[in-house]
Amino acid sequence: PSVPPVWDRHLLTASVTHTHREYEEKDEIDTIPIGVPLVSRSFFFGAGEFSAIRRLLPSGLHNTTFEALTSFLWRCRTVALSPNPNTEMRLTCIINSRGKLSNPPLPQGYYGNVFVIPVAIASAGDLMEKPLEFALRLIQETKASVTEDYVRSVTALMTSRGRPMFVTAGNYIVSDLRHFDFGKVDFGPWGKPVYGGTAKAGIAVFPGVSFYVPFKNKMGETGTVVAISLPVPAMERFVKELDHLLKRPECVPRI
Repeated sequence: PSVPPVWDRHLLTASVTHTHREYEEKDEIDTIPIGVPLVSRSFFFGAGEFSAIRRLLPSGLHNTTFEALTSFLWRCRTVALSPNPNTEMRLTCIINSRGKLSNPPLPQGYYGNVFVIPVAIASAGDLMEKPLEFALRLIQETKASVTEDYVRSVTALMTSRGRPMFVTAGNYIVSDLRHFDFGKVDFGPWGKPVYGGTAKAGIAVFPGVSFYVPFKNKMGETGTVVAISLPVPAMERFVKELDHLLKRPECVPRI
């Protein structure tokens, strides 16, 4: 290989210095009980949809497309699930942390996982009743909490507790795959790929995971496609909430 592989896990050695609520031990009933029939749908968000989402936010509020879309989906998904207002809802971001490490930095050929899953937490009532800005700022604060010390603290936690499971109750996990360049793979005589991403929402038996994948729809518009998995009644409410907030039914074409 042009870059020699490196497996120096000792470079991540540290002590637990943060409170990691993403891995706290909880005994709660999930908002999507195991065994409930689920339906999965994909939703396209292009320039028009992102403009509509940003109209729900204060003008001048700095935010990325990831933050705007994630806060919007978190809120709509909560409304769709209709939990008790006091239910604790979680939004977990999967964040690549290689660039956070500098003392010492990871060598170029390091091939181990270097990502963390910080969590934003709010009551269902606050998410459903407060403006979208509330959810967005929580997500921004969660992203900003990922420092080098935080990343090393997660590593130490994994070592000391034997890789504990993250909290699943009330949790919605998002992973941004828009910059992985899946669509640029060259298959020779078969040409470019039509789609490069996950086939459905969820991981194993946990449905509360969505991936953001670059996509070009049938009208030639480029944007982001997001798969969502929910119980049938909740999916119906989710679609109605999107249609209502975006003010345009055509803003949520089904793939």
